[in-house]
Amino acid sequence: MTDDRTGQDLARAGTRAVERSSDVEQRQISNEARLIRGVFRAAGLAAGTAVRGSQWAVGTTYEVTKELAQAALDGESSADIAERTGNALRSIARSALGVTEGSVREIVSYVPTPNGSSQQAVTVGPYLRSATTDDLRRRGDALLARSADVYFTEDVHPAYDRILDEVAPDEARILRFMALNGPQPSVDVRTNRPLGIGSELVQGDLTSVPEQAGVRYPDRARSYLINLNRLGLTLTSDDPVVLSRYMVLEVQPVVEQALKKAGRAPKIVRKSLRLSEFGEDFCRTCFTIG
Repeated sequence: MTDDRTGQDLARAGTRAVERSSDVEQRQISNEARLIRGVFRAAGLAAGTAVRGSQWAVGTTYEVTKELAQAALDGESSADIAERTGNALRSIARSALGVTEGSVREIVSYVPTPNGSSQQAVTVGPYLRSATTDDLRRRGDALLARSADVYFTEDVHPAYDRILDEVAPDEARILRFMALNGPQPSVDVRTNRPLGIGSELVQGDLTSVPEQAGVRYPDRARSYLINLNRLGLTLTSDDPVVLSRYMVLEVQPVVEQALKKAGRAPKIVRKSLRLSEFGEDFCRTCFTIG
């Protein structure tokens, strides 16, 4: 009886050990499958941007994704799967985009080289940052290669897609307002000194554009304008607009507060806030206006 119980205990322990081993293996396979799918998805997005709307690209991406995921679940080694992934991505990018092997490695964010290594780069947020001078040189050469490729077309500036990710909804309202209404009055408030010598800037680039555009968060108006200027969509010009338009701006609370800080007989410098040429084209391309 003792031997039977001991045998049963050993059998149960062995079964649990097999189950634990199976669970570990299954988790490992699942992790590999997720990894391969994630790598392919990232590269597929890069290629898909240039062939957006292509039914061929959609179908091919789907079939290759299934093939790679099945390979991971079938227990193929990581090296074999990485090699298969690299070959598939190179084939899709080369066929869909009509570029050379050298350019493919720049378009796809991860393409294993023949020796199993991958291009070294640093990822910052959603963007790829080249790690070395050689990486920058390869990316630059890839751009030149695409510029000489008669089959490569680009409907819009590639920065527009990225800029839309960096523009707040309120900032979009500001851009639309300016696209519809043109340059807007802006002022600097300075201290007044004889002959202007020693005059100090109290507050600059004051405007009521965010409030006129109807932004949802007026307390962020200053940050909105700084970001739009950073992106090259707006600029401040020394050319003023019609003088009568400054009368409304100069009685706004933000300007009155700056005038009080400037002391006796403050000086007002009248300027204008405008869309840059780049900003005008961005608005025409990305917004339905009118």
